[in-house]
Amino acid sequence: MPSFDIVSKADLQEVDNAINQAIKEMTGRYDFKGTKSEIKRQDNVIILLGDDDYKLDAVIDILKGKLIKRGVSVKFLEFKKKEKASKGMMRQEIEIKEGVNKDSSKKIIVEIKKVDPKAAIENLNDHLRVSSKSKNGLQSIITDLKSFPLDVELSYINFRN
Repeated sequence: MPSFDIVSKADLQEVDNAINQAIKEMTGRYDFKGTKSEIKRQDNVIILLGDDDYKLDAVIDILKGKLIKRGVSVKFLEFKKKEKASKGMMRQEIEIKEGVNKDSSKKIIVEIKKVDPKAAIENLNDHLRVSSKSKNGLQSIITDLKSFPLDVELSYINFRN
């Protein structure tokens, strides 16, 4: 029986590339001369530092632009609360969300059942496995899910016959 997996996984190499490009742009921009603003990633958390709220917002805008250009959806980002750091600076952490959470998986399952009521759906820890009797049924599910509005970015992998 043909099947595929629905996952939500960010390409961390592209995230690193976007961070490096953002840092490079910040070093060349006039409004960042002499500031201590920085971006760094530790595992699945991006840490942003800015001299003040304005600089921190500018760093966020630069990072978002570079991520979009690298093909990384901003749906992977979960912005934490801004907080004061040492020496009057501002800090914000951004968590890179991966995996399909329970709420999203329920919405996805309901949508899949609308398209193909006979599809078998296995809810694994952080992804879904969808099986159907025909490849066409699976392709119509993928087509429908691509236009379905969700708060997570989905990828379709492991297409098997």
